[in-house]
Amino acid sequence: MASQEPILESQTLKTPSNNTPTPPTKTVDHQETHLNLPYSKRVVLKTILERSDGGAGLAGRKLVIGGWVKSYKEVVRKDSPRALPPQPIDGAGTVSRAGHTDFSCMEILHTRVPMFRSITKIFFSGANYPVRAKLENVAAPKPPSLPSAVNLLVSDGSCVSSLQVTVEFSEAFPFRPMPIGTCIIAEGVLVQLPVQEKHRIEFKVDKIVHIGKVEDDKYPLSKKRIPLETLRSCSHFRPRTTTVASVMRIRSALIFATNKFFQDHNFLNVQVPIITATDGAGFSEKFRVTTLSGKEVNKTEPKMLDDTTEGIISLESVKAAIKEKHNLVQQLKRTESNREALLAAEQDLLKTNQFASQLETKQKLFSQTKNGTPEDFFAQPTYLTVSGRLHLESYACALGNVFSFGPRFRADRRISAKHVPEMWMVEAEMAFSELEDSMNCAEDYFKFLCKWALENCSDDMNFVTKRIDKGRINLLETMSSCSSHRITYMESMNILKQVKDVKFEIQPELGIALTAQHLSYLADEYYKSPVIVYNYPKEVKPFYARLNDDGRTVAAFDMVVPKGGTFISGSQNEERIDILNERISELELAKDQYEWYLDLRRHGTVKHSGFSLGFDLMVLFATGIPDVREAIPFPRSSGKINN
Repeated sequence: MASQEPILESQTLKTPSNNTPTPPTKTVDHQETHLNLPYSKRVVLKTILERSDGGAGLAGRKLVIGGWVKSYKEVVRKDSPRALPPQPIDGAGTVSRAGHTDFSCMEILHTRVPMFRSITKIFFSGANYPVRAKLENVAAPKPPSLPSAVNLLVSDGSCVSSLQVTVEFSEAFPFRPMPIGTCIIAEGVLVQLPVQEKHRIEFKVDKIVHIGKVEDDKYPLSKKRIPLETLRSCSHFRPRTTTVASVMRIRSALIFATNKFFQDHNFLNVQVPIITATDGAGFSEKFRVTTLSGKEVNKTEPKMLDDTTEGIISLESVKAAIKEKHNLVQQLKRTESNREALLAAEQDLLKTNQFASQLETKQKLFSQTKNGTPEDFFAQPTYLTVSGRLHLESYACALGNVFSFGPRFRADRRISAKHVPEMWMVEAEMAFSELEDSMNCAEDYFKFLCKWALENCSDDMNFVTKRIDKGRINLLETMSSCSSHRITYMESMNILKQVKDVKFEIQPELGIALTAQHLSYLADEYYKSPVIVYNYPKEVKPFYARLNDDGRTVAAFDMVVPKGGTFISGSQNEERIDILNERISELELAKDQYEWYLDLRRHGTVKHSGFSLGFDLMVLFATGIPDVREAIPFPRSSGKINN
């Protein structure tokens, strides 16, 4: 629908006289729920529409509402036809209708009395009286009806449902169409509708306070359902869609539930750094953080020269070559037998000296600081963190139980429905605890989140069940009440090796990491419930996982969920400094990065454990949305960033 001129700000609507009286304002005592927002004069639609009576109990209340138009419909009522102006009559008795032919009494007799029409044909055949067969041909057309009202469906993002907003039409207020996306603030009265109506209540507008216009031809949303992947190109508008809005409300509820769970279990919230010099896993793809340009960064790397030939020649060898070339020049000068050879040797010596000077300058620049970053913001290479568990340990070893919630970054270019470079993680660390304690905590936390979504997001869960996955509510109910099966890595291998009816992309063999396909089979097909696999080979888990007594496996686990895969991993961390030193050496990690981490073992070491939960993947699981990019407000992908 094309955009029209908006209503003037604060224009009062004059309700036309009709058979629908304005309901009286209902007197509300102090005990009734206060509807207004604390920091706004408007009422949140959720407080009206999510009442058990659908808002009918608030009929008669005068309110201010605000929101965005989701649909627009003109309403024509039978009791509101267009009033016709008085019709003038001329001296001949002809009714004059503007824009139509006049009709005399004789013409009307012709059309109504057949015998009179026959007599006229006989006696007045020459007279100029045109005979018209049907009166319908000469009668004035029925005047068109004007819309008596317009119905808007308005949403403010607080709930799934939209409020029907009705604006009465009048000549003093010729209401204009409002395209989808138009923002309005309006004052009016809530009116209860008859039972047979689709909506139980409507908002009858008295005054429009504000209209935020929309450039209709450029606005990307419409009444038609738009594919989620298309909406990614306009991520700043997609929360106005019902699907994305529901996912974000569920996400917000799970954030609240996360804080509640850990606060109720005496965990302290600790913010870990986003910029760090430590690789939290020891083998991650990291984002480098620097204030230098690309060329300047190259100067700080171990290969400080851009040219490949320069990079393999040391300054000492160049100086030795200069000495040899100098001796050659002196020998040619003494003999004076070949002037051309002398000139060539002198030119060669000059170039070699220039090359040595450049090489020495770059080497001095690189050696100005310990790690070769003289002009960078930090004095050593720094990266965006891939995990906060190492930093959490330092606070767990002082405060007991701690948790953190924040973004983590992996410079992984893989395109996957369950991975983007920036994802939010919930990480917990507990002092005086072992592997089993960590598994128990992770399982309880997961079940708590499932139950919280069901109990506190019922309308949104009903919507995503209807729109995205019909079995999602049943799945969450099952997950919130059932216990996980706990098996060792060895037991999982024995199960997978006996599978005959499934062809795995990577055949299960001892020593390899279990793939997503392996783990999903265990949860979805074999146990049909959550599964915790623990005691992995040390080669497939981070260096800090505690080495078991067998010397081959470590105290680490993955929790796998049916239709969700793995988004919880944890471990008991190595508290013995000698073994931790051995693991760092085995993996050839830069030991100087972990000296502060080793200090925790040198001074007051204690057994401790923890886990990480991929929060975005938990939202994915709770809603059934197919791609993690729809579960993140502003997703970042390799090669693409919109805002």
